[in-house]
Amino acid sequence: MTPESFPQGHVVRTLAVAQIFSALGSGSTLALGSILAVELSGSEVWAGTVNTAMTLGTAVTAMPLAGLAVRRGRRWALLTGLAAATVGTLLMVTATVVQAFAVLLAGAFLVGLAFAANLQARFAVTDMAPPQRRGRHLSLVVWAITIGAVAGPNMVGPGAALGNHLGIPPQAGPFLISAAGMLIGVCIIGVGLRPDPLLARQQLTGHSGTRARGGWAAGAAIVRRRPRATAAVVSVVAAHCVMVAVMSITPLHMEHQVGDAAHHPDTIALIGFTISLHIAGMYALSPVMGWLVDTVGAQWTILAGHVTLLASVALTGFGAHHMGMVTAGLILLGVGWSAATIGGSTLLVDSLTPSQRVPAQGFSDATMSLAGALGSALAGPAMGLMDYPGISATAAAVVIVAVIWVGRVGLEPTTKGL
Repeated sequence: MTPESFPQGHVVRTLAVAQIFSALGSGSTLALGSILAVELSGSEVWAGTVNTAMTLGTAVTAMPLAGLAVRRGRRWALLTGLAAATVGTLLMVTATVVQAFAVLLAGAFLVGLAFAANLQARFAVTDMAPPQRRGRHLSLVVWAITIGAVAGPNMVGPGAALGNHLGIPPQAGPFLISAAGMLIGVCIIGVGLRPDPLLARQQLTGHSGTRARGGWAAGAAIVRRRPRATAAVVSVVAAHCVMVAVMSITPLHMEHQVGDAAHHPDTIALIGFTISLHIAGMYALSPVMGWLVDTVGAQWTILAGHVTLLASVALTGFGAHHMGMVTAGLILLGVGWSAATIGGSTLLVDSLTPSQRVPAQGFSDATMSLAGALGSALAGPAMGLMDYPGISATAAAVVIVAVIWVGRVGLEPTTKGL
């Protein structure tokens, strides 16, 4: 199969539609995670643990899923991630019904595999993409998440009604909708992702996946040898750490400001709406980011993203007691993450040869997820020590370090023609 005969448009459409439903499946966890953690654990210290478990699930499984992709293709890797996440959503229903904190964390860990699959999908669309359109194709698959990801948190209200109808706790209902979204995503990938783009690339380059070795150390070594690849990973790691830390603790901060969700039913709807706007910021402008990458370059897009992140944490820090400013800050937080992640992901692909890409991509996904897990884990204790403005200030420091690192990287030749 030649690049000209490969049905790239079909691959883009399949991955995009699957992203819609799998993102719908993960939205409830983002919206309700910190609240359920406090409710089931009995302490605000554990507020960030659900998002921590979810991001750890992504981090721990990113490299195994990358290895599975190398051996058997993107289709099997994505199917495995989404199927495990479906089980995770059902565990979260169970945890809410039986009030079991440990089960809640186990479910969140498995839901993290959906994020690992979604992260890998953005690279899958570049496997056979024309070099001059990699940024745009990658961004289209990321953009497709917008529909499901924005709708997901807003399923909290209908999900609560479903829970009441079924005689289970209202907060369990949204996770039933999540499970349905995951299952639809599994079906779309299982039926539609043929031919497999990574297997086609391996056939084209003569690189056999059965001979590939691609552990975490191998991916790290590949990235370390390429300054631009290192800058790409630093970009996405910093952006993801800051985004997850601020986003995961914001629902709890809003509950403090507006009122306890248990006694103020409108609070949970407000939180869901705010998180949905944040997720819209993450994904809705993705095509613009892809166009910027292909037009002005990945590095400039990355730097623009980090400047936007600085603006976002300035709003959340200085406007912590004004919900309008917090909401605006979360929207910009999503926009900055989008630019830095799409720019960084494209820069990583462009900086490496085809045989180097999958291990490096797995390393990047694992590292950014570990950084997100760390940010989420520290957000709860940090909330008690320095409150919401302090978290915003710490996030700003992380972004500044990334800006300095990326800005110092010189322009070395890339492999964009491969």
